[in-house]
Amino acid sequence: MPVAPPLAAREGGPRRARTARRVAWTAAAAVLLAIAVVLSLAVGSRALAPSAVYDALVHGGDGTAAQVVRTLRVPRTVLALLVGAALGMAGCVMQGLTRNPIAEPGILGVSQGAALGVVLAIAFAGVHTLASYVWFAFVGAGAAGVAVYAVAARGRDGATPVKLALAGAAVNALLYSVVAGVLTTKAATLDEFRFWQVGSVAGRDAEVIGQVWPFLLVGAVLVLASARGLDALALGEDVARGLGRNVAAVRIVGGLGATVLTGAGVAAAGPIAFVGLAVPHMARALVGPDHRLLLPMSALLGPVVLLVADVVGRVVVPPGEVPAGVTTALIGVPFLIALVRGKAVGS
Repeated sequence: MPVAPPLAAREGGPRRARTARRVAWTAAAAVLLAIAVVLSLAVGSRALAPSAVYDALVHGGDGTAAQVVRTLRVPRTVLALLVGAALGMAGCVMQGLTRNPIAEPGILGVSQGAALGVVLAIAFAGVHTLASYVWFAFVGAGAAGVAVYAVAARGRDGATPVKLALAGAAVNALLYSVVAGVLTTKAATLDEFRFWQVGSVAGRDAEVIGQVWPFLLVGAVLVLASARGLDALALGEDVARGLGRNVAAVRIVGGLGATVLTGAGVAAAGPIAFVGLAVPHMARALVGPDHRLLLPMSALLGPVVLLVADVVGRVVVPPGEVPAGVTTALIGVPFLIALVRGKAVGS
């Protein structure tokens, strides 16, 4: 009579298949990212061959093509890489912390806090350069995130997902009212602010990148450190505590990391819609719900989405271009509708 293989042997095959599938999807995402980078460097109002891009990066040169690549497209591409990864990971953490599939980085009021910082800088501090906006936007984003958590943490249960969402909605409404009040009384501020508010990676230089990348690095370390805690939290607070997780610490570390990532990304590029919402769902479909895999995949797919949106924006209305923040919103609306319909069908 044949003997059934041990349980570990029976489970080993499916586990190896899942691992191989995840590795394959990760490699595919890396290839897509490389293609998106090449397109970002080569496509624009003046299309360049990949060989011309390679020569400009490797061999230098003083020609027009080399100047366009090095001074305009390389900083733009690097910033899109950083901001896309930041928003993708921040959205992943926000959805994990709130256990809400339609949560995104703006849910904690961070984006609106950054907007208020920029408005106040233009209206009252006489700041008129993008490199100076960054610091005011980052301070505003951080203050908004702290305020939301402080409000949500009051009470016996602490900062539960529902309380975080409600506190974020309240702080968002308050900050929006303040921003609107300032803009309606200072027309010159509105004219300048609207160029930042639309969200774009164009016109940024190496100085802006140098200002934000340390914050993005710190934020990435914090959210990656909270990955195991987010997996436990997905099972429910009681189960997470039973597994030995400090729920409050997970929320603080993950929320702080997401706030830093969002604040720095929004400060540098303005509000970029739907990247933080859509990317975690794409990553989850490829590698599953384990945040130790989900966060790196989100960091790969976020730049792909933002770079592709930026490239599309350069070619749809030549010789002008559509800002990346507008393009991502146009792409994201159908995705959100499909997500809502899918949840409705599933329920």
